[in-house]
This record gives sequence, structure tokens and C-alpha cells, in this order.
Amino acid sequence: MAKGKSGLSGREKAAVLLITLGPENSAKVFKHLTEEEIEEITLEIANMRKVTPELKNKVMEDFYQICVAQEYISEGGIDYAKDILEKALGSQKALDIINRLTSYLQVRPFDFVRKADPNQILNFIQNEHPQTISLILAYLNPQQSAVILSALPQEKQAEVAKRIAIMDRTSPEIIKEVERVLEKKISSMVTHDYTSAGGIQAIVDILNSVDRGTEKNIMETLEIEDTELAEEIKKRMFVFEDIITLDNRSIQRFLREVENDVLAIALKGANDEVASVIMSNMSKRLSEMIKEDMEFMGPVRLRDVEEAQQKIVNIIRKLEDAGEIVISRGGGDEIIV
Repeated sequence: MAKGKSGLSGREKAAVLLITLGPENSAKVFKHLTEEEIEEITLEIANMRKVTPELKNKVMEDFYQICVAQEYISEGGIDYAKDILEKALGSQKALDIINRLTSYLQVRPFDFVRKADPNQILNFIQNEHPQTISLILAYLNPQQSAVILSALPQEKQAEVAKRIAIMDRTSPEIIKEVERVLEKKISSMVTHDYTSAGGIQAIVDILNSVDRGTEKNIMETLEIEDTELAEEIKKRMFVFEDIITLDNRSIQRFLREVENDVLAIALKGANDEVASVIMSNMSKRLSEMIKEDMEFMGPVRLRDVEEAQQKIVNIIRKLEDAGEIVISRGGGDEIIV
């Protein structure tokens, strides 16, 4: 395993960082990691006998520099990051930081496109093959992709959406060729490894930002052409935690359709923000009853919690399809009067 100048591997640095952050902050970080990553880092933490203050400071400094450099890159690219660091720290120090962090900085393909107006991108790619369009949209911000996907002909929308959803890995040669066609001067930071983009979550993020009409057209087509894919996308379109984005009237409406025992189980695994929003939209008597049910039921299996939460999500989706509640989306045509 590759080790940095500090003599630590990436996992060891992550372990030191989490030890430094403390249990509460580390728990928040774990929520964004996979089970495999959590197991690996937990093992590193368990094997660490002693972490000196000097090592903690060094790892924290590296982490801070990575965050700062990544922020500069997201704002204006690698050249912008170098320029800012040079002005702040001097040429040599800036060069040292950039060189040291090169292995960490992930500059995604089509970085230059993400700074462009989506309507300009649309003019260039609308007549391209659906596979080319799907590759580009998979790398754009969901909001940009939503604008472009909504503006495509209806017969092409579902095809592009499907290709994004089933996309896994694309070779760097293909990415470079598409970038070359899209812009003469392409980014020099394209990774030499196979680059992952697309997938179910990518199209979910895009569909969550498009207008309802575009979403319905795509989903209705996919339900005919690929039922399993359509179901998998629908499961992720609106997750339980998204309840906080609903207005009070919509929350009160779906609560009337949810059985108390299902709600109690679902709330056992809900975060404080979701639980607070739901409880605030109940009568005082009902909220007290739910809280009592939660206390008396004791520990609940995670699978049961997830099933209860999915039942509630399904109710919300059905009510939206019936026009009884509104799920906020990025489409500009969602006007409520």
C-alpha cells in the first residue's frame, strides 16, 4: 500500500484523522462511508497504539490542505488553485502542496463543461447519439443535466435516462475522445484509471431535479421497457429523509394514510430532523401515543425500520401521482397557485 511522506497509508491517515476528530464527529463521517470502508478504518483505529500530538497535527494539516485545494479546484480548476496557493503561500510552497496532493485530487472529466450554461451544452449535444449524451450528463451537475434532459425530445429522454442508469465504467480513451470533440482544449487531469460515472443514483439525482412531466415520461417508458430498472429508480427517487422537504400540508396528508405501528417503527431509525418535522405535524395526543409505542417496542431490527420507512415513501409517491401532495423539484414549471 502506498505511503505518504508521513509514513502512513491512506487508511492509516483516515484513522488518525477520525481519532483526532473524536467519537461524535467521526460518527458523522461514518454515515458517508460504505460498510467495507468503515470496517477497514475501524480495524486501523483498533490497531493504533499511540498517536502523538505531532502526528495528529501533521495529518490535520494534510487534510486541511486537501480540502482547501479541492475547494479551489471546484471553483476554477487546477490552474486557479495553483494561482491562489502561490499568492497565499509563495511559488515553492504552492508547488510542494500541489505535488503532494496530486494523488488525492480527483478532477472529474468534463470539468470545463460544468462551468458552462446547460442551454449552450444542449445546442452542441442534442443531435449526438444517446450514449454520448448519457456519458456527458453523467458527469455534469444534476441541475445542469436536468435542464438538458428536460429539453431533449421525449422519445430520446427515456433512452438517455436508461443509459445513464445502467452505465458503470467508461474507458479513459472514450472519455478523452468525447471531451476532445466537445472542446478543443480538454483538461489535462483525466485519470489514467477506468473512471466510474453514471449508475442508478446518477439518474435519480437528475430525475429529482427535472420537472414532473419529464420525469413521468421517462418513468412510464422505462416501466414498459425495463420494469426492474424502473422499480429500482423509483425506490430511490424520494427517500425517507426527504420528508423534511415537504410542506406541512403534504406531511399532514400522508400521515393520515400511515398506520401508527408503521410510523412508530419508521421513526425508530429516523434522524432528529425528520422525527421533529413529523411530530410537529401531529396532534399532541397522537405524538405522545407514538412516542409511547416507540418506547414500549424496544429494539427494532434495521430491516424492519427500512421496510416501514419504504412503506411511508410509497404512500407519499402514490399521493403525489394522485396530485394530492407536491414534491418539490428543480423544474421551473412547478408553479403552485
